[in-house]
Amino acid sequence: MDRVELSEDLGREILSMAKAKGATQGDLVMAEGDSFFVTVRMGEVEKISQAGEKRFGLRLFFGNSSASASTSDISRQSIERLVDDTARMARVTAQDPFSGLPAVEDLARAIPDLDLCDDAARSVSVDEKIQMALEVEKSALAYDGRITNSEGGEFSNHFGRVIYASSQGFSGEYTGSTFGHSVAPVAKSNGSMQRDYWYSSNRRFSRLESPKSVGEKAAQRTLRRLGGRKVKTCEVPVVFDPEMAGSLLRNLSSAISGYSLYKGASFLIGKLGTQIASQSVTVIDDGTIPGALGSRPFDGEGLPIRKKLIVDKGELQSYLLDTYSGKKLAMASTGNASRSVGEPPGVGPTNFYLAPGAHSPDGIIRSVKAGLYVTELIGFGVNMVTGDYSRGAAGLWIENGELTFPVEEITIAGNLKQIFQDIEMIGNDLEMRGRIAAPTVKISRMTVAGE
Repeated sequence: MDRVELSEDLGREILSMAKAKGATQGDLVMAEGDSFFVTVRMGEVEKISQAGEKRFGLRLFFGNSSASASTSDISRQSIERLVDDTARMARVTAQDPFSGLPAVEDLARAIPDLDLCDDAARSVSVDEKIQMALEVEKSALAYDGRITNSEGGEFSNHFGRVIYASSQGFSGEYTGSTFGHSVAPVAKSNGSMQRDYWYSSNRRFSRLESPKSVGEKAAQRTLRRLGGRKVKTCEVPVVFDPEMAGSLLRNLSSAISGYSLYKGASFLIGKLGTQIASQSVTVIDDGTIPGALGSRPFDGEGLPIRKKLIVDKGELQSYLLDTYSGKKLAMASTGNASRSVGEPPGVGPTNFYLAPGAHSPDGIIRSVKAGLYVTELIGFGVNMVTGDYSRGAAGLWIENGELTFPVEEITIAGNLKQIFQDIEMIGNDLEMRGRIAAPTVKISRMTVAGE
């Protein structure tokens, strides 16, 4: 087969082919990457994989109708066939007055270097990667005699390249890398058995937490859950650790997605410019942070990425929109188009985080006379239309400002509209461990359902 190399020039050539077939507009995404993944358990390698992939996706418009298609066969014949097939589908698709590409004047003018790829780490050997997974598990197992088993340790990495081009005259590309390792140890004591986990992820290999620290943190998190018990149903303050507080931010990002809003599937419809949270809450979406996991130089439609104030002292300032959802809501795109190869754009946050407060995590816990410190949430009991919130939970009981005993088999409940208003204290411990992040958060009152 006459295979071709992915490039911006190829992108422009393909769009010219589509135009010759009558397409009025079009854009495409090309992606190539190399990935590695290894899992170990009890000191033995269980699974290992290394793969390379190239994919190409095309979207064509004929007036207000459009269609998308993709292929992993990057040959001249396959590309020509894909252009023909996509054009044929786009001609017969229903007209949609809101479809189309962004205006030319809105497209990114520059492609900033955001330090997204660790090229030096391409030299890390397979043996070194396997050793990372073995060491993170070994560290957890060696931490305490009660750690008797493991659900496994992992190491993974990915190097990727993305090219985007549109008939509006935009073309650009960037490369990125991600690295991560994790472990989930199992502890046993007096008939009680518990598991927990910890992980580290970063765009740079050298910035990962050490296997020893990740393993020990996973062991500590597991051990503190031994002997868990229920508590009586009550209404008390609830403190979310940073990982669990991040889940509240995920709920918020979903509620302000343009697609949720125009479909009527969000409890924040019509709330722009109103107070949706306590005055201590400021939320930011910033895809321009160098080296952060959610950063990128342009969005899935070639629009510039910028720092956006989403919630300012409790007031909702911005939704998350791409071009299509923006048109449906009679608003401009916020540069949050998220794209996978062969699919039309959707909406996604970049680096979406709750700004840190002035309180230490210990200080927040000390402020609680009796309440719950949440370290795990279970299930998907969140109704994004009404805001009703009910999720299984586990954590530690707070008594007189101290963590006392582990708690399990409970449910925490409320309504997100009220939960955000009831955020009483925010920690100073924000770490951008993922694309969505938050520090420790204290909710003044929620229902804890137990016995």
